[in-house]
Amino acid sequence: QVELVESGGGLVQAGGSLRLSCVASGRIFARGTMAWFRQTPGKEREFVAAINLGGSNTYHADSVKGRFTVSRDNANNTVYLQMNSLKPEDTALYSCAARPAAWARDVAAIKTYSFWSQGTQVTVSS
Repeated sequence: QVELVESGGGLVQAGGSLRLSCVASGRIFARGTMAWFRQTPGKEREFVAAINLGGSNTYHADSVKGRFTVSRDNANNTVYLQMNSLKPEDTALYSCAARPAAWARDVAAIKTYSFWSQGTQVTVSS
C-alpha cells in the first residue's frame, strides 16, 4: 500500500514563497521517481518538477525553472517543492506523484505515475 500525504499549501502574495512537503509510505519511495504536478480548473494537469531516487537528477518545467526547486529527504521519505518568487499564474492545486520506474526521459509524463496525493491548494494573490 502506497500513500502520499502532502502539506504546505496556502495563500501568499505575489513574490512570496511556500514550501510543499509530501510524505510517502510504502516501499515506493525507496525505489522510484517522485514528481510534482499542478492543475487549475478547466485545464489539464501540468508537470512541475521531478527528482530521481538519489536526488542527483532533477527536472523542472520551463515555467518554474529558477523559481521552484524539488528536493527529497530519503531518511524521512519526504519530497519537497520550494516555491519562490511566486506569481498569480502559479495558483493551482498541487499534487505529488510517485512511480516505481527509475529516472528516464519520460519523467514529465503523467501517465507513468501510479500513485498520487490528495492535492493542496496554492493561491497567489496579485
